[in-house]
Amino acid sequence: MKKVLYLCVLAVVIGISACGGKKGTQDEGTLAVLQDSTDAKGNQRMQASNSEQKITFKGKEYVSRVSRTPDESLPLVKNESGDTYVDNTISLRLMRGNEMVFSKTFTKNDFSSLVGSSFLSRSILEGIVYNKTTSQGIMYAASVCYPQSDLFIPIAITITADGQMTMVKDEQMEEIYESDSI
Repeated sequence: MKKVLYLCVLAVVIGISACGGKKGTQDEGTLAVLQDSTDAKGNQRMQASNSEQKITFKGKEYVSRVSRTPDESLPLVKNESGDTYVDNTISLRLMRGNEMVFSKTFTKNDFSSLVGSSFLSRSILEGIVYNKTTSQGIMYAASVCYPQSDLFIPIAITITADGQMTMVKDEQMEEIYESDSI
């Protein structure tokens, strides 16, 4: 139930920013997603995706680009059923005009301070999406999860106007789940 609610929030954010079939940058954003696949060895992977979002923060225009790529160089992840999954890298780039404000390629290990090592060893980096702007900065929602399960850890990433990053477990999502079960 928790993952379903979180994925619904992510789907709404992606749905709001998605605009397909047109070339060039759109004010509404663009998103390219294909279906997941399994290779000849039986390794399952999420398809590569790219999204671009125009964001206004403190009166200035930013362009956010998020790209997810299955990465064969990362260790494979096995679930309890023995299914094998390819983990992902996700690149986040934030531009203000011609200035690169923030650029980082994430792996699930970048979240090791927030996710326990036991969970991390059996999980993949599922996604990062633009969420909202706050007085603190531009916020993204990230998810580290057991592949194809309801077990995940939501993480809030905040990027400030000068490119500083902070990450915290998204406690707000946990509060929604707790109130949902009452």
